[in-house]
Amino acid sequence: MSTPAPDELRWFVCHTKPRCEKKLAALLVAEKIEHYLPITESIRQYGPRTKRFTKPLFPGYVFAQVVLENKARIYQQDLLARVIPVGNETQFLRQMADVRALVASGFEISLRPVMERGTRVKVVSGPLWGLEGVVDDPASPKGIIVAVDVLQQGLHVCIAADCLEILA
Repeated sequence: MSTPAPDELRWFVCHTKPRCEKKLAALLVAEKIEHYLPITESIRQYGPRTKRFTKPLFPGYVFAQVVLENKARIYQQDLLARVIPVGNETQFLRQMADVRALVASGFEISLRPVMERGTRVKVVSGPLWGLEGVVDDPASPKGIIVAVDVLQQGLHVCIAADCLEILA
């Protein structure tokens, strides 16, 4: 793999400090740095009042295209936790085009982790809170399998994906 030239534009995932995504985006605008901060609109009811506000689709992340020799400029206001280089830029740009299309569509969007068959998960809400198991079939999610190893058996239980958290 060749080392990129210092004047070459590269995409990075900027992991911001908490609640600093919009501040970093404003800095990038001021520095004339190409970036993307997907924003969604959220509507909340507070008694009889309705409140509309915008929030980042990916909390804690802004995507920026930076010349390598100027990468230090994005650290200037202490808004970042770290900067992660994008490995496959072609795939990344295709996925960002998909994200842009989803955001522009006006459909309601929610963030979910990508779960593969066999991914270890923990139930984080409901009556089975704390239970651990593995994802059965992410293509057609119907729940998780809870293992009883000594019997080499598993119990399948139907649980919505939004009640699950991936275990490391």
